[in-house]
Amino acid sequence: GDDGLPKYSTDSYLYTWKSMEACASEGLVKSIGLSNFNSIQIQEVIDVSSEKYKPAVLQIESHPYLTQKKLIEFCKKNNIVVTAYSPLGSPDRPWAKESDPSLLQDPRIVEIGQKYGKSAAQVLIRFQLQRGVIVIPKSVNPERIQQNFDTTDFNLTVEEIEFLESFNRNWRACVPTKEVDGETVPRDGEHLYYPFHAEF
Repeated sequence: GDDGLPKYSTDSYLYTWKSMEACASEGLVKSIGLSNFNSIQIQEVIDVSSEKYKPAVLQIESHPYLTQKKLIEFCKKNNIVVTAYSPLGSPDRPWAKESDPSLLQDPRIVEIGQKYGKSAAQVLIRFQLQRGVIVIPKSVNPERIQQNFDTTDFNLTVEEIEFLESFNRNWRACVPTKEVDGETVPRDGEHLYYPFHAEF
């Protein structure tokens, strides 16, 4: 728009879902899923879904500072696979502030990694895998990409998983923000379908 901010449609995502079902029926896609939906929105989609095409996957930001535990449990009960983006906290995001927390530099995570001879990133990836969550860490560095794969030769203890889950602070790295009257607020927080006002 003229103010430099995106202009979003107010068309219902339920209408979009039915269109995605049509694509699946025509063989254009094998599976269909959701991204950044809360449990209320997911349930609405499930309620209008045909028996053949339920949401297969939910892609969400998740890491120890945003564990999404209740949402993941909701998805498991509804046979929806969860994929975590930004499992390392997106440290290279261009909008990062110096005051933002850093998962990769959190001494508690680093210490767990040292116990297993692993990096903090590998601990964060293993954390999600052991919770039954698919991870899609971003890297352009070939060495780091290989390290991201080297996460199947160790297991975190139940206590370590619970310890990492205790870091939750509902902090999101990947929510665009804007300044309003000197305060940083979610850029899209007033949108009709903004998903992050719900508890989970």
